[in-house]
Amino acid sequence: MMHGRYLFLLGLLSLPVCLQAQAVGQPVRPLAQDEVTLWESPDPRNIYGYTPGICRLSSGRLVATHEVSSTGKPVGPEGKPLHEARILTSDDRGKTWTQRAHFDMSFARPFVAGKSLYILGRSKKVGIIRSDDDGVTWSPRVFLNDVGIWHQSACNVHFAKGNVYLVMEKHAPKRGIQSWQVGDLAPVLMRAQADSDLTEPKNWTFASELVFEDIWDAEKSNYFGLPFHPVDRKKATFLVPPKGRSIAPLGWLETNVVQFTDPDHIWHDPQGKTFHLWMRAHTGLTNYAAIAQVKENDDGSMTTSLVKSPAGQTMLYVPCPGAQMRFHILWDEKTKLYWMLGSQSTDSMVRPDRMSTERWGTPDNERHRLVLHFSKNMVDWCFAGLVCAGASPKESRHYASMCLDGEDLCILSRSGNEKARSAHNGNLILFHRVRKFRDLIY
Repeated sequence: MMHGRYLFLLGLLSLPVCLQAQAVGQPVRPLAQDEVTLWESPDPRNIYGYTPGICRLSSGRLVATHEVSSTGKPVGPEGKPLHEARILTSDDRGKTWTQRAHFDMSFARPFVAGKSLYILGRSKKVGIIRSDDDGVTWSPRVFLNDVGIWHQSACNVHFAKGNVYLVMEKHAPKRGIQSWQVGDLAPVLMRAQADSDLTEPKNWTFASELVFEDIWDAEKSNYFGLPFHPVDRKKATFLVPPKGRSIAPLGWLETNVVQFTDPDHIWHDPQGKTFHLWMRAHTGLTNYAAIAQVKENDDGSMTTSLVKSPAGQTMLYVPCPGAQMRFHILWDEKTKLYWMLGSQSTDSMVRPDRMSTERWGTPDNERHRLVLHFSKNMVDWCFAGLVCAGASPKESRHYASMCLDGEDLCILSRSGNEKARSAHNGNLILFHRVRKFRDLIY
C-alpha cells in the first residue's frame, strides 16, 4: 500500500516537469507577424527599399517615409540609376496608405515639432522640408548647413525644455579610410526651439564634432575582445580570403539621443544639460553599443565628449542587445521606460568561411529577427518579445523605426521575402503594430 502511494506521489511531483518538458521547443509567437506592405520592389534583383521612418500626428494620422534605390546601378527602360524617397500617410491605423509626395533626401526621418510636420535627412548636406497640412503638401528642401558630407538613419527624436534634439553624423575629411567609412563619422547633436521654424538654419545649434578614428586606441583594452576579428585601420579586411566576408575598420553610426531624468541614475545631470548618445557599434562583436555625451554650455554651445565611469575610466562601449545593428530608442513617458527595437543575433560565433550563403556580411550581421526590449536605465534590458521574423536569414526584418499610437507601437521595417536580393538589399517596406505593448512589462 505504501509502495503504491509512493508511486502515486512520485507521479504527481513529476507531472509539472513532464508538462514543462513537452512545452520545450514550441515556437515563440511573434508580437506582430501580421504586416501591411507599403512598398514592394518591381525588380527585387536591382531595386531595393531603405530607411523606413514613421511618426504619428495629433489627429491620429500616421506618416511614413522610405527610400527606393538601385544603389547607383542603371535600371529600367531609360537605363539610369534610380533613387527616390516617398512620403505616405494612413488614416485607418496603418491598414491602408496613400502616397503623398517624393522628396530628394536620404537617411531621413519624419517628426512633429510645434504645429508643423518635418522630414529631416541629407543630400550630402543636412536638409529639411516642412508640411503645414498634415503631410499633403511640402515646402522646398532647405539645407541647414553648407559644409560636409553627412550620414544617419531614421533614428529617434528627443524633446526637452521646449527644444527638439536629434543627431546627424558628419564624415570627417582626410582620415584616409578606404572602405565603409563609419570610422570617420562624428555624431553631431542638433538642437532647435520646437515651436520655431525648423527650416531656418539660424534656429539650429550644432554640437562639436567627435570623430571615432580620432579617439579609438587599439592598444587600450578592457578585455572585451574588441575588435573581435582582425581589422585594418584604413581598409577592408577579408575574413575569407581572397575576397570574401569583408569587415571595415571599426566605427560608430546610426545614433540615438537620450536623457537620464531619473535622479537616481548615476549619469543624471540635475541641471538637465547633459544628453547621451547611443550608437550602433561596428566592432565584429554583438550586443555592444558605442556611447558618448553632449553637454550644453552656458553660452548655448554644445560639447561632445566620451563618458567617464565613476572610477574615472573612459567608456566607449556598454552592453546593449542588438546594438551591432541599427536600433531605435523610444522614451515612453507613461511608463518611464526606454523601449528598444533592434535585431537579434543568434549565430555570431560561426566561422566566417562556414556561413550560409543567405547570410549578409560578417557573422555579427544577422538581420531577420526584429525584437523589442525595455529598460529603466539604457544598460539593463528586459526582453519584451519577438516582433516579427523572416523565414530565412535572407528574409530580413531590420532597420525599423517606431512611434507611439495610444497603447500600441507602430513599426515600419526594412524587409525582404524569398525574392529579395540579399538580407541587406530587401524588396519590401512593411508596417507592423504591437498592440498593448505596455502589457509586456514584467
